[in-house]
Amino acid sequence: MESKKTSESFIVMNELVQPNDTNHFGNLLGGRLMYWMDLAGAMAAMKHCNKLCMTASVDNLSFKKPIKLGNLVHIEARVSRAFHTSMEIHLRVWGEDILDQYTYLTNEAYFTFVALDQQNRPIEVPALITENEEEKHIYDGALRRRQLRLVLAGKMKAEEAHELKALFTKNEY
Repeated sequence: MESKKTSESFIVMNELVQPNDTNHFGNLLGGRLMYWMDLAGAMAAMKHCNKLCMTASVDNLSFKKPIKLGNLVHIEARVSRAFHTSMEIHLRVWGEDILDQYTYLTNEAYFTFVALDQQNRPIEVPALITENEEEKHIYDGALRRRQLRLVLAGKMKAEEAHELKALFTKNEY
């Protein structure tokens, strides 16, 4: 299976915040944004592996700034690391105020998707080739994030999470 570059999975999804997308404060509903992020993440995952993909997990999603009614939403998604059958997707969300002409970062998150075969069973995905220092940095952190997800989900024992343990223990030589 041939490896793929990070840029080959990159997508930008754009939306306009309409009245039915907002809460009573005039801000984009968090659930609507998560829905859009899930779609963008799925598109990036499918571009990487050319398979149907299913959401496996969503990391912490913090809202830095609200996105107002009438603003544009730009969701950037790309594969940040490929494992055996799963892929971590890095998402960044930008709000754009057209009238006042400025763009602002509102959210950043990591979603995990699993590639599926025609019988809906996990299938191997291509390895990832990073192309710049930022991608390499995000790629390097993905193993720790994965181990944390697995420990929190009860699928890995904390003592088995060696990459995570290294963050909290002092190596003595």
